[in-house]
Amino acid sequence: MKTDHQEGASSWVASPWVQLVFGVICMAMIANMQYGWTLFVNPINEKYQWGRAAIQVAFTIFVVTETWLVPVEGYLVDKYGPRPVVVGGGLLCAIAWVLNSVASSLPLLYIAAAIGGVGAGAVYGTCVGNALKWFPTRRGLAAGITAAGFGAGSAATVIPISNMIKSSGYEATFLSFGLGQGIIVVLLGLALLAPPASLLATAKSTIKRVVYNATPREVVSSPVFWVMYLMFVMMAAGGLMATAQLGPIAKDFGLHDSPVSLLGLTLPALTFALTIDRVLNGLTRPFFGWISDRIGRENTMFIAFAIEAVGILALSKYGQSPVAFVVLTGIVFFAWGEIYSLFPATCGDTYGPKFAATNAGLLYTAKGTAALLVPFTSVITAATGNWHAVFMLASGMAAAAALLALFVLKPMRRAHAARHASPASESAYSGALISESARVSADGG
Repeated sequence: MKTDHQEGASSWVASPWVQLVFGVICMAMIANMQYGWTLFVNPINEKYQWGRAAIQVAFTIFVVTETWLVPVEGYLVDKYGPRPVVVGGGLLCAIAWVLNSVASSLPLLYIAAAIGGVGAGAVYGTCVGNALKWFPTRRGLAAGITAAGFGAGSAATVIPISNMIKSSGYEATFLSFGLGQGIIVVLLGLALLAPPASLLATAKSTIKRVVYNATPREVVSSPVFWVMYLMFVMMAAGGLMATAQLGPIAKDFGLHDSPVSLLGLTLPALTFALTIDRVLNGLTRPFFGWISDRIGRENTMFIAFAIEAVGILALSKYGQSPVAFVVLTGIVFFAWGEIYSLFPATCGDTYGPKFAATNAGLLYTAKGTAALLVPFTSVITAATGNWHAVFMLASGMAAAAALLALFVLKPMRRAHAARHASPASESAYSGALISESARVSADGG
């Protein structure tokens, strides 16, 4: 938006790093909308006896509305700038948790989830997109750090939320944290700016070759996109299951309040696991993004996804030990969270920088599709009497995604690069797609 560009040229906050920090904090403030949810499932069920499967429908509604509307919210950012979208998103997030605090029926819980999803998606999509714009020559770094804010953002609040639920009830916890987090997002949202046109012009002058820029219409008609979409769904489903069901899993394993002593700390197993999981879920995003810059996106996917498959299997077999539960859930989250940096980077590598935010938003809707599977994990568990079948399914999908990365996606992207790179830049472009995207991250990596 013109106003944002004008302010971006003179305001003291018009610095890429200041804007990045503000975006990371906003992401951290909405992280509990997803990652703190599991702490509330059992208390809600104990009060109303609605059943876990019915309660987890709210989680699915949240993730679906958070992800499927990101392309629309990206359009609004491009048209009106980041400020009104994030401010509006922060208000909706606050309203959602206030409604959760008074929800005495499933329909109201579902309405709150939808409102929260729209708000969180507005904040998430805007902060990632704005980071990509402010760092046109280091998009991989910017996307990884911003996504880490969402992945690790709830780590500092897991213990306070858990303690407040026990001392004051989940209703007061929803109200207090909802208002607090929402206010911070609104205040920082007012300081978000689009980059000045001069920054984009400078970045453009550093690009030494012609690149292929696919429009969103071209992207959704590309077979490569749908392979990535399928892999994203497979990986996101297992991680979202763990995110939403970790509290119920810990309870069914008899570990909910079991003390665990690690790293000089002694905490209940669930609280310890959630804290470590959030930290690792954040660290993995820039870490594996950095690895993929050096050994290639698909090679990195194969390694990370294979670790996820093995980690879930181990959690199923050994997870009833309190220490093993904490350690193995940490491994599972570490091998899962990187999808939120690897897939956007791969999408940007494949389809170019011009529509990188919108195209990545289209791919991000796979998370919403995966969320549709989460309620079925409660149904499967109720039908079988344990979590074994769910763990096997999640592990199998991660293993399948690992094989697809190496043996399907990699040759398809190589062929795609050969078709669309210009003769003068074909070699460089193909190389960037496969293994050296860090050197040309101006093209969306």
